[in-house]
Amino acid sequence: MKIRIVRQSVTLRASPHQVYETLMDSRKHSRLTGAKAKIDRKGGGEFTAFSGQIKGYTLEGVPDRMIVQLWRAEHWPKGHYSTATFSLRKEKGGTRLTLLQKNVPNQDYKDICEGWREFYWKPMKGMLEK
Repeated sequence: MKIRIVRQSVTLRASPHQVYETLMDSRKHSRLTGAKAKIDRKGGGEFTAFSGQIKGYTLEGVPDRMIVQLWRAEHWPKGHYSTATFSLRKEKGGTRLTLLQKNVPNQDYKDICEGWREFYWKPMKGMLEK
């Protein structure tokens, strides 16, 4: 299977704490995407997003600075995970969120790139930049 790396950045007019909590709090994450999410923040803790279509594990969380998770879509080959690293950096007037997602199956690359923009960054701006 061929794999790719997704690299995206977005600047949000919100604090690193607000951005971190939006990604790591089950209720806020659910509200963000419009689909049920359940997130265990602890290292090794499981999470689901999009009503179970996405599953994975939180490897590391440094509040307000970084999240490292293993992600997999339900249709991916058994045992295949991508590693998603979310880096948060305080900037004047907000937070710079940078995503690096490794091991994304080539056939899903385009959809995943668009999915981050459509289901995360765009609604996150609407939710946090009121």
